[in-house]
Amino acid sequence: MTNAPLDPILNQLLDAALPHVAFDGWSPATFKAAVADADIDPAVAKTMCPRGAVDLAIAYHHRGDAAMVTSLKAADLTNMRFRDKVAHAIRLRLQVIDDKEAVRRGTTLFALPHMAADGAKLIWGTADAIWNALGDTSRDVNWYTKRMTLSGVYSSVVLYWLGDDSLDLQATDAFIDRRIDNVMQFEKLKAQAKANPLLKPLTSTLERMMASVKAPGAVSDPNLPGVWRDPQ
Repeated sequence: MTNAPLDPILNQLLDAALPHVAFDGWSPATFKAAVADADIDPAVAKTMCPRGAVDLAIAYHHRGDAAMVTSLKAADLTNMRFRDKVAHAIRLRLQVIDDKEAVRRGTTLFALPHMAADGAKLIWGTADAIWNALGDTSRDVNWYTKRMTLSGVYSSVVLYWLGDDSLDLQATDAFIDRRIDNVMQFEKLKAQAKANPLLKPLTSTLERMMASVKAPGAVSDPNLPGVWRDPQ
């Protein structure tokens, strides 16, 4: 996943949309109002956002991921345990959110059955951005399991955070720590299972099966069928 800055026109549309999201959600009415408020040609706006406000909601999430990565790269993580680095990244992702209601409305939108795939992709993208920013170098099945686990942690944290009215979000901070603890306990159980001589035949078989699983390539082979190459 990339965290490149949003197109200036898309940023302009998104900023214009946010005041309307609290009242109308990520809806056609919000998109129409944003186009008018930003004084952007409707045809240009539709080109930028073929699905209207849905694409704006996705852009809002991507903008938050990019801001989190910027903050994470600027942070001093030298003396942190790795689990604390992950927890810090999750906290940074929440801190860069400038409109809680926009996230609430987005959560409602992406909970709809026909939008679930888009929502899952966004959460996966956040997990991927965190792991990449923390320097993850795994290229085997661990690439997938790390992102899958963190996706589950982050999605549960967001839902908890949306209902948290504690002072300085102390309850959310404690919830993040508990979820990370759960993950670490699971990893400990996995290590114990691998060391157990009774389970070794099973774990060895699973390891051989998983050895062929590789992380997706960063760059597609341009010679593969169906790959578009821009003519020079």
